[in-house]
Amino acid sequence: MEFPEVVRQRYATKRFDGRTLPQGKIDELLELIRLAPSALNLQPWKIKVISDPEMKATLAPATGNPEMTTTASHILVFCADTEMETLVGKTMDGMVKAGVPGQIMTHVRELCEQMVLCLDTQQRKEWSTHQVFLALGNAVNGAKALGFDSCPVTEFKPEEFRRILNVPAHLFPVVICPLGYGAQPANPKLRFPLEDILL
Repeated sequence: MEFPEVVRQRYATKRFDGRTLPQGKIDELLELIRLAPSALNLQPWKIKVISDPEMKATLAPATGNPEMTTTASHILVFCADTEMETLVGKTMDGMVKAGVPGQIMTHVRELCEQMVLCLDTQQRKEWSTHQVFLALGNAVNGAKALGFDSCPVTEFKPEEFRRILNVPAHLFPVVICPLGYGAQPANPKLRFPLEDILL
């Protein structure tokens, strides 16, 4: 399927049919998410993959649509990562391994110092949250490209997810993305006309 058709066919699936996605499909999707863009290439996210039915049932009351949670094959929990020093270090190590010229590495390091290393915890959370949604875009479009459905969900209780999943303190659950095969056909896609979104 060509990308324009992926975008046209993708929809927010509110109920899944309960079938389990093959692990190979999940692995392919995670690879697409891994390749998502991010500012300074810091990739400030961690993803928890939930497939256990008991865990999905435990998490369901902390979501706005428990049926969607329990009928999904898998749930991706996207967390914003605020441990910037570690992220910058990993990025710089990766640049060294890739043979990036020293001048470029110095420039990137300076940008990191100016843009993120000086942020407080709340600012780091906000900055990382914006980046998470870039990865989410790859998730929802990637799922449709691979032949299954998804739904980006911000209506959930992050602190309950943190407690149940024992999420480390430097990570903040931002959005969840249930995955599976839709149980209902997509409704017509309703979007504003182009002239309404252009300034």
